[in-house]
Amino acid sequence: MTKTIVERSYDVFQAGERGLVKAWTRGVPVEDAAKAQVLRAAELPFIHKWIALMPDVHLGKGATVGSVIPTKQAIIPAAVGVDIGCGMMAVRTSLTSSDLPESLRELRLGIEAAVPHGFTSGRGRRDRGSWGTPPADVIEAWQGIEGEFEAIAAKRPKIGFGKSPATQLGTLGSGNHFIEVCLDEDERVWFMLHSGSRGVGNRIGRRFIEQAREDMRTWFVNLPDQDLAYFPEGTQHFDDYVEALHWAQRYAALNREVMMRAVLKAARSTPGIPAFTTEAAAVNCHHNYVAREQHFGEDVWVTRKGAVRAGQGELGIIPGSMGAKSYIVRGKGDPESFCSCSHGAGRVMSRTAAKARFSVEDHAQATAGIECRKDAGVIDETPMAYKSIDAVMEAQRDLVEIVHTLRQVVCVKG
Repeated sequence: MTKTIVERSYDVFQAGERGLVKAWTRGVPVEDAAKAQVLRAAELPFIHKWIALMPDVHLGKGATVGSVIPTKQAIIPAAVGVDIGCGMMAVRTSLTSSDLPESLRELRLGIEAAVPHGFTSGRGRRDRGSWGTPPADVIEAWQGIEGEFEAIAAKRPKIGFGKSPATQLGTLGSGNHFIEVCLDEDERVWFMLHSGSRGVGNRIGRRFIEQAREDMRTWFVNLPDQDLAYFPEGTQHFDDYVEALHWAQRYAALNREVMMRAVLKAARSTPGIPAFTTEAAAVNCHHNYVAREQHFGEDVWVTRKGAVRAGQGELGIIPGSMGAKSYIVRGKGDPESFCSCSHGAGRVMSRTAAKARFSVEDHAQATAGIECRKDAGVIDETPMAYKSIDAVMEAQRDLVEIVHTLRQVVCVKG
């Protein structure tokens, strides 16, 4: 009798008697601290089966970035983090590369003027990353979710303090958030952006992370890491968190939609760019969120911390760094990964390390041919600070298939 041997595409890590991690990381570096971090989480008694680790894995705050954490009757707020609903949106247009002007500077400046980005530190000055007075379309979009937010803030007033969510709806933020103009394999023009739930998501995340830690102290629950503090299902704090969490995820998706409309309007107003249309099917996906799903015959809560859902036939976005390719992918629905894939290339060094190691000249060389900022303020996002997107895609070839390969020609950073 012949025995069929199926070679698996992942490695298995184990800690203790029950801590199991399946890692799609072959050919990409995994720092020891990230491996230790995810193994601590895998030992929690309410983990369903195992934690799936994506090839863009790196050490994170609260939980390992690039991890898929399925839990039964519990959610870990710090694993979700504070950029709730962070994700990507991409739209393909009827434009081709030949429709774009020779210089793309006016297009970049137009996008930067249309979408508030970055932030201003210090008091007494309006944050340049938010609206002074939101435009009419932003106000209209906000009104659709305002009532739910008021109900959440009434229960936890501290969530309502600070900048009004309306003033940041349709804004980019800072850090690794970006807006790009890309060309695909057929020289078709795409607009793509990356952002999340902005300041309000941060407030929701921080308040509930601290509440979970306080609950652990109240119940005398000893954990190997305070970031693993959790809410058990059936408690009031669990219900309050899920309500606020799901609202923040809706806000994040809406934020990307509002921004994309502004980006397309800016492009249509740019001299030299002809009239164009967009395809009806846009991709708008979270990569930092919680969803109720069924895996291996059981209903579980799936926290994707820097990972994209890749169910059978589902479209997702996997961006590279500022100077690398990005991908529109179609999921293969791999059950071992809980139907997931990576959310990008993943950092290979910290922001501080990147600033210390690379110069403006290094960054300019790495982004040659791309219309983007080439100054000290974006060194922490230079391509060399990230893993090879080619290696990341090879490591997860069993999780997704590539539909489109994109290369950037314009990049706006927060």
